[in-house]
Amino acid sequence: MNDMSLTNLQAGTTMISAAAIEALAGRLRGRVLMPTDAAYDEARTIWNAMIDRRPGLIVQCAGPADVVNAVRFAAENQLLVAMRGGGHNIAGNAVCDGGLMIDLTPMKSVRVDQTTKRAWVEPGATLADVDKETQAFRLVLPTGINSTTGIAGLTLGGGFGWTTRKFGLTVDNLLSVDVVTANGELVRASPTEHRDLFWALRGGGGNFGVVTAFEFALHELGPEVVAGLVVHPFADAPSVLKQYRQALETAPDELTCWAVMRQAPPLPFLPAEWHGKEILLLAICYCGDPEAGEKPTAELRSIGEPIADVVGPIPFVGWQQAFDPLLTPGARNYWKSHDFTELSDETIGVLTDAVRQLPGPECEIFIGHVGGAAGRVAVEETAFPQRSSHFVMNVHARWRDPAMDRTCIDWARRLFEAAKPYAAGTAYINFMPEDEIDRVEAAYGSNYRRLVEVKRRYDPLNLFRMNQNVRPIEERGAA
Repeated sequence: MNDMSLTNLQAGTTMISAAAIEALAGRLRGRVLMPTDAAYDEARTIWNAMIDRRPGLIVQCAGPADVVNAVRFAAENQLLVAMRGGGHNIAGNAVCDGGLMIDLTPMKSVRVDQTTKRAWVEPGATLADVDKETQAFRLVLPTGINSTTGIAGLTLGGGFGWTTRKFGLTVDNLLSVDVVTANGELVRASPTEHRDLFWALRGGGGNFGVVTAFEFALHELGPEVVAGLVVHPFADAPSVLKQYRQALETAPDELTCWAVMRQAPPLPFLPAEWHGKEILLLAICYCGDPEAGEKPTAELRSIGEPIADVVGPIPFVGWQQAFDPLLTPGARNYWKSHDFTELSDETIGVLTDAVRQLPGPECEIFIGHVGGAAGRVAVEETAFPQRSSHFVMNVHARWRDPAMDRTCIDWARRLFEAAKPYAAGTAYINFMPEDEIDRVEAAYGSNYRRLVEVKRRYDPLNLFRMNQNVRPIEERGAA
């Protein structure tokens, strides 16, 4: 803190004295940032540029003791709490107005034990941090598809990506967590310790505490996989998607293929005349022996008459970063998402109609291909319930000019409503924007009531509510 910060501070509706803030800073290995500090704006800036909030205090934590002190300070002063890991969440819950932001980004340690095939990861690590450490030993943790995403938020919401069909969700590979609960206590949650809390943290989001360490099981993979893009003219999209759907019916767990529809970016392997035109991309990854991956990918690669086919052996770390250039921070983003048990003809029609009305060059629709190992886990085994879904749709509206806010958001909402009759009714909480509070109960389905009970036990006053919130109430509408 600089000298200007040592004045009384109003955080939300609570007046906090300079002496109290200075005492907090003295207990930390990390640091406290105030709005007058030079590093404050950088610390509060997150991936989605639509989110512009100003916390009263930011505590940049160097370790678990700092988190304990920050949580206790927030509880004692009745402050709204936000937790920042990677800051990538679409809803922007990593940062709050007027309260206390617990910034975990300095805690980035990743430790791998290649003998036991385990990793211990701190909450400030990104997927890139995890991939680089694990792949050094030809091991992998199933995570997402954008390497700048934070491991903490991804894990707590479920976590799926290229290796999910083979190795399960990120939460399916979670062995234990260290977590600071709402009373400021650091506990270990695992299958044998605080078992209900461990169950809830595997998909229940940030509702139950601040995780300071994750222990994961790892799997053998790499350093190369067979992966890449097959690019089709958008005019062929209805036919290609129907053949894509059919090919995936017999796909082995090692094979994952996502479909992306958007205007073509200036990719070096695409002819220049296609740049800026609507295309359909099939993003293929075979997470097994590269030599064995040629045959399983052949059926997908033989569909239609593609513009380009750049599928082949590639370092897994490189493939994990392939979509990063399209998802850089600084743009305005709004998402809408559905789960599907099948990709019906009607669904394909809705999606292709929407692509013909794209409001901007960075807007896209992608269909994530899941199932496999993740689909063979019982619904009640983890808080994450969407085990029957085979496809996850994300309508990704992305733009730069604030004047385009209404146009882009309305496009995403219209597509969401049009696709609703064909959807499973559940939702992936990591894809839910801040205006979808009403979908939380449906997203968890039959697991919601148990989540409420765990919330009542570990956070009865709802200190941790900057999330897709599970309220600690007996029944809907209760106080």
